[in-house]
Formats: sequence, structure tokens, C-alpha cells
Amino acid sequence: MKNTIALNATELAKLEKDGLNVVKDIGKFSKEGFAALTAADFDRLKYVGLYIQRPKTDEKFMLRVKIPAGQLNTNQARVLAHIAEAYGHGVFDVTNRHSIQFHWIGIEDVPAIFKALDLVQLTTLQAAGDCPRSIVANPLDGYDPDEFLDTRGIFKQLNDFFHNNRDFSNLPRKYKIAVSGGLYNSVNAELNDVAFVPAVKTVDGNEAKGFNVLVGGGLSREPHLAKKLDIFVLPDEVLKVAAGVGSLFRDYGYREKRNHARLKFLIEDWGLGKFQAKLLKLTGPLQSAGTPVSKGWNAGRFFGFNNQKQAGLSYLGIAVVSGRLAASELREIARLADDYGDGSLRTTNSQDLIILNIPNSAAEQLEKEPFFIKQKSLWNSLNAYTGVCTGNEFCPFGLVETKTCVKKIADKLEEAVGTDIPLRVHISGCGHSCGQPQIADIGLQGAVYSRDGKPYSGFEVWVGGKLGDGARFGKKLLGTVGTDEISEVLADLVKSYRQEALSRETFAEYIHRATLKKITA
Repeated sequence: MKNTIALNATELAKLEKDGLNVVKDIGKFSKEGFAALTAADFDRLKYVGLYIQRPKTDEKFMLRVKIPAGQLNTNQARVLAHIAEAYGHGVFDVTNRHSIQFHWIGIEDVPAIFKALDLVQLTTLQAAGDCPRSIVANPLDGYDPDEFLDTRGIFKQLNDFFHNNRDFSNLPRKYKIAVSGGLYNSVNAELNDVAFVPAVKTVDGNEAKGFNVLVGGGLSREPHLAKKLDIFVLPDEVLKVAAGVGSLFRDYGYREKRNHARLKFLIEDWGLGKFQAKLLKLTGPLQSAGTPVSKGWNAGRFFGFNNQKQAGLSYLGIAVVSGRLAASELREIARLADDYGDGSLRTTNSQDLIILNIPNSAAEQLEKEPFFIKQKSLWNSLNAYTGVCTGNEFCPFGLVETKTCVKKIADKLEEAVGTDIPLRVHISGCGHSCGQPQIADIGLQGAVYSRDGKPYSGFEVWVGGKLGDGARFGKKLLGTVGTDEISEVLADLVKSYRQEALSRETFAEYIHRATLKKITA
């Protein structure tokens, strides 16, 4: 391991005991209770998806459950609903990396929860911690009519390799991997440490389907879009490249300061040329980059009935407002998936859900279900296009409330300008950017500012962000807007777009063309 000078407290704790070893301590912790846990224990518990919940005096945790590539069946869904009802006040959140998050979890209940998850082959291992996190993929892998490559086998190979792999259990920070053969970038490839995006290249005289490779993406206080390496990777080469990138991160990544420990900073300092040369020493020679085949970016959203690649079958994309769902709603979705499909569900990277394999002949009857009727009204609502983190309701870092706030904003925008303007509104409760505000049409990040000598909560504002072709972060507007003013300020901004936009000009295009007035608190 390199860079062992002036290690931070988290690094010292990892040297003392591997984070994956915390699995052996769960029984002891559940008996001794919250008060017996040390700071190092709290760090290690992240390796099984447990984070201290706000307020700490409640002695509760947030628990993150991995849903590999979003693949979920109805038996698993009912177990998740049971956990929410028994331990999580009847609700849970869907994350933007396929996972499920519960709140109000007591350490004394964790063994029973883990046993229930294990019975349906679900796990929380490496859902957090300084290790490879949940690998994101196209939730429609194998079903997508616009699919360039079916990556289910590649995903399984990656997931099996990195899961519980102690060669990668002590990284400088989290390691995020994405792989997709879809044409519409549902994985938000540019935000990952390494992403494999579909491409084509002539290899040995034949056209080969494979991937170009992006590295060094990430948000937080210093957002970076991932940069393209000059390599083309065949399907059977994906694993060695992902392992090689992870190895470079492990061996050369920064460990002195936690806020400077992501792969993006190493790549920024080294440059792509040096990073690629080091990578090729580990992987052996690879082809130069191929021709990308992506057609755009769909932000991971798949609402309504859509044809699958399988003749006569459709999938139903379900909007989950603010990513939060009641256990009773999940049970109803599971019933619909069993009654009208084959019990296959998916979580998406837009914090939503999908029911797969619905015969087209059953669609008319499904459309009469009360749940479907309620859903149909959502798909034309801005509330369906929001992205939201946990916020200060539970997160120790959160500076503002997010879940109800984003609904108020979406409702105000609809009232002011209607629903015919497709706007993605994202809120992150703090500077960690878990709500991904920089890639939204309108992105808000929680902040504290002074007014009349008193502290108030408010938002920093990004506008005009997008991924895919021409990917760029939103413009960060000057100043901070108070939580009591934000809806009106944004409504005025969107009204200006409606009045001044050129024909067929999107909100993001307008933002980057127009001269905006400063927004001040």
C-alpha cells in the first residue's frame, strides 16, 4: 500500500481491523447495545450497510440493502415490506444505485433482519464502506428492446468477484462501478469511478461489440465528469479492467484526507495518459477506443407500459415520488407483478420500480387496477421526475429537509407553468451531493446562510445539468436562496424559460444560452 503517511482516523481503524470483519461482531453488538459502540465500530458497521441515523440520541441506524442490478423478485419484495413494517415505521427509500434503505433500525434488531434477508438471498454486505459499492446496470438488461449488449453475465461476473473480496476491502474511499449495454445511459455512466459504455470496433477484420471505458467520475464538493480512456474492452475483458482500476485506486489513492480520497483526484493529478499506462501494465494490451453507440440519456426513467424485446410482453415503469414507498404499496406492486407478470421486479437508478414480463393481453385488465390509475396521473407530474436524498430528517450531514420540500417545489412549478415542460428537479440535503443536483435541470443543495445576523437554511442552486451527449454540470448560480423563497424563485425562472425559449429548446439548452440574473438570498 502506498501513501501511508499521516493517515486519517478511518484509515488507522481499517489497519487495526478489516471492515468486513464486522460481520462477526453483529451478534455481540446486538447484545451489548448502541452505547457500547465506539467510533471505529460505527465506521466498520458501514460495511454491512449501517449508518448512524439523526438524531444520534435516538440510537437508531439507517440500513441499506443491496439489490444487485436492481433485480428483485416478489418473495424478496415481501420480505423487504415485512422489514419496513416490523422495524422501519412502515416505509423505505429506493436509492439512485438500485438499493433499498430503511430507517429507525435498532442494533438489537439487526441479527433478525439479516436472517430474513439471507433467506431470500439479499445482503447488505458492502452496501457502504471503503470498498466496491453496489454495481449499477441497466435495469432492463435482457429485456430492453433498444439493448446493444445483454450484460447480465458480465454483471454477475463483476458482482461475484468483488463481493466479500478482501483484496478490495480497504480502499481509500468507495469504488463505484457501472456497466450497461443499453443505448440510453440509464446508469449515469459519467458519475462513476469506472463505467463501461457500449461501443463497436473492428477487431481482426470483424465488427465487435464491446465497451469504451470512462474513469474518475463523482460529485460532492468537487464534481468531476468521468473521462474516456483510449481503450476498447470486449465483454470477457471487463472484469480485468474493473479489477485493474480498483487496484490502482487501492495502491495509489490518497488516504490522508477523507475529502480528497476519491479516484477522481488521483486521475486529475496523474492525467489520463499516466493512469492508462499504469492500467495497461496490469491488464496487458487492449484495443484503442471504439465508436460509441449510445443514443442519449434517459436519466434512468421508464414510466408506463413499454414493449420488451420479447414478443408479446411489456414492462410497466412505476414512479416512486421522492424515492419513498410504503410497505403496503410494495406489497400491492408485488401482487400486481404476480397476477399480471411472472413476479420479476426491478429497482432503477432514478429511485423508481419496474414490473417485467406482462403479457400484452393482460395490459387492459391491469389498467383498471386502482394502483395503475393513480400511477397514470403521476407520469405527467413533475413529482415523478424528482431525485432526492435522505436530507436532515435522518442524515447527520443534512442541512435541509428534502422529501416534502421537493414535492412543494414540484407542485409550485406545476401551478406556475403547467406540466408540459419536462423538468428534472433534484435536491441534496448537503454538499455530499447524494441527490445529484449538478445533473438536474434544477438542482438544489442544502446550505446554511446568515440573514439579519441569524442562521437560516436554504439552497445553493444549479441549473441546466445533463449527462449523455454534451454532458455538463449545471450552472451554479450565485447566492443562497432560503427554503421559504425557493419555490417562488424557481417558478419565476421557469416562467422566463417559457417566455424566452427558442423553438424546441430544452430548459438545459436555454440555461446555457441565456444570460441569467444573479440569484441572491
